[in-house]
Amino acid sequence: MTKALAMMSGGLDSTLAAKLMKDQGIEVIGICFKSHFFGADNAIRMAKQINMPLEVVDFSEEHFEMVKNPKHGYGKNMNPCIDCHAMMMNYSGKMLEKYEADFIITGEVLNQRPMSQNKSSLDVVKKESGFSDKILRPLCAKNLAPTKMELEGLVDREKLMDISGRSRKVQMALAEKWGIKDYPSPAGGCKLTEPNYAKRLRDLLDKKEDIIASDLGVLKYGRHFRVSEKAKIISTRTAEEAQEIKQYLTKKDMIFLAKDFNGSMVIIIGEATEEDIEFAAKITGRYCKGKNEERIEIKYGYYKQPLDKFMEVKAATEEEISKYILP
Repeated sequence: MTKALAMMSGGLDSTLAAKLMKDQGIEVIGICFKSHFFGADNAIRMAKQINMPLEVVDFSEEHFEMVKNPKHGYGKNMNPCIDCHAMMMNYSGKMLEKYEADFIITGEVLNQRPMSQNKSSLDVVKKESGFSDKILRPLCAKNLAPTKMELEGLVDREKLMDISGRSRKVQMALAEKWGIKDYPSPAGGCKLTEPNYAKRLRDLLDKKEDIIASDLGVLKYGRHFRVSEKAKIISTRTAEEAQEIKQYLTKKDMIFLAKDFNGSMVIIIGEATEEDIEFAAKITGRYCKGKNEERIEIKYGYYKQPLDKFMEVKAATEEEISKYILP
């Protein structure tokens, strides 16, 4: 029986591509990649909807090394889509033998994304993957030259599709036909495509050499202020953010809270000066219920230790905020 590995991003297109192959009687196993910048939750949910087994591959460290200096550069933000897709294809290609699979399928659609899915970019990705003769793009196959799999009869080319461009009408119609209802928006779940996250990541890469997982984890939360080369302040926006960010904090990080008012939990990460500590207190005042008070008492200390230090400050002004905030 013909067998294929389906690269699952967690979006609708990759799910439809896998379903299209399953409907040809091909056994399909989903492969989802997990990194510091995207997870597997959507792929797991989508695979269940088409009754397809899924393996999650964590390639966080290798992926991050590529993100630092991608061969083919970045997209609009910090997204190295061409290098990323090629890396995923290379991983998938190396897994063909393990699963005794014949080829790889992806959900790419010609010209859906102007930079990473034009004809030239699709060809580059195939070449860079190292498995160019094993890659099939079922949703736009009829717009491309026949693959080895089609020519050898493993796949019926007539049952493949010729989708092109940014319209989602064909995909949405297929989803309705196949009963696929719970799918995410086409924006995707990659943090590298988000402008604010990308600016924070660029700042981190510029300021720190030995970056660890927790450095990347905190980038997802709150407002970020770059106060010096070695210190950054983060102000959480919600109680949920304050709870979630704690998984990335260490005993070297400082925590600030307004003593008498509800509001943001503020954190200093890095080597803070007395001026940095005072400014963190002022930010804490700015994002608490007492921000209009003449003076606000702030309690602070190191994470997982008593907040037994106190400071009275005036809330930070808009001018001070705009001077240091990372968009």
